[in-house]
Amino acid sequence: MPSVFSMIISRDLPGHFVWEDDDCAAILSINPIQTGHALVIPRTEIDHWLDVPPELAAHLMTVAQKVGTAQMAVFEPPRVGLIIAGHEVPHTHLHVIPMFSVGDLSFANAEASVPSEELARAAELLRSHLPPG
Repeated sequence: MPSVFSMIISRDLPGHFVWEDDDCAAILSINPIQTGHALVIPRTEIDHWLDVPPELAAHLMTVAQKVGTAQMAVFEPPRVGLIIAGHEVPHTHLHVIPMFSVGDLSFANAEASVPSEELARAAELLRSHLPPG
């Protein structure tokens, strides 16, 4: 059975996309720690990030940097953090999170739900600050 991320990338489930290319996609988290919290996800389902081929890992990091740069421009946080956790969905994904404090790297501070309209607005703002994928 495909992962929830594969189903979002294939448009079988809804998602708020900020980046797409042949190798990965970046979507907004539905349980964001901060507004603009994005997930960079390889199209290929790879459970553990240590198993990601080096070329793909480098590409995911490059996309995460582009998304983080857009987050800095749009939301003006002092920092953007990066987490690779991997317990919640067995499909590698990089959490790119605008940070206003170290608490913004704690999943305990994630929102239980955010209205789709808010996610759509944040996604549009980020896309406007990203080059085409």
